[in-house]
Amino acid sequence: MVKLKTQKRLAASILNCGKRKVWLDPNEGADINNANSRRNIRRLIKDGLIMKKPQVVHSRFRAKRRIDEKRKGRHMGLGKRQGTKNARMPSKILWIRRSRVLRRMLKKYREQGKIDRHLYRSLYQRAKGNAFKNKRNLMENIHREKAEQKRAQMLKEQAEAQRLKNRLAKERRAQRAQQKKDEFLAKYEAEKLKLEQGKEKTPDEATKDEVMTQETEKTAKKTKSSSGKRSKK
Repeated sequence: MVKLKTQKRLAASILNCGKRKVWLDPNEGADINNANSRRNIRRLIKDGLIMKKPQVVHSRFRAKRRIDEKRKGRHMGLGKRQGTKNARMPSKILWIRRSRVLRRMLKKYREQGKIDRHLYRSLYQRAKGNAFKNKRNLMENIHREKAEQKRAQMLKEQAEAQRLKNRLAKERRAQRAQQKKDEFLAKYEAEKLKLEQGKEKTPDEATKDEVMTQETEKTAKKTKSSSGKRSKK
């Protein structure tokens, strides 16, 4: 049996693999033994007397099958667990995942215009303070906050409308009062003017007026008495 250590070493160097991956043709041992240079080894590789063995397949079938079973919850009982609960799944990792999910959701809602920057900042701080357990809880809170804002805005508009209505009613009342005041003043001025004109009359005119008033009173009494007698008849 010919020893071909040198040829195997040179072939492994040329083929860029380990010596155990080099295959030497057992029927051509003499020709391979005579090859003592890299040039001769390359010629033998070209002729097919020296070859590189194929990669040995390391099947992952069983490993993948076990991973799929573990995802379903198999092989995960008390006897298979090593390490504490926090060591197997750190609470910090869970907190980081939840925080990123909630912050990503808040950012998306702000960019879409569903929430304003003030509500975003408030919910961001509350999420940082562990106020929301999951996305659904945060979404319900967003809807509640938006409903409260809408209700507050509606109440504000109603109050503003009521204030406007009261102000207009007050102005109308003030206008009516001013109108009555003006009418009263005008009437007062007219009466005052009339009295002043009455004082300016001569004594003869005043006596004439008195006689006229007395005559009108007498005629009125006569008409009343005549109408009363006719009614009795």
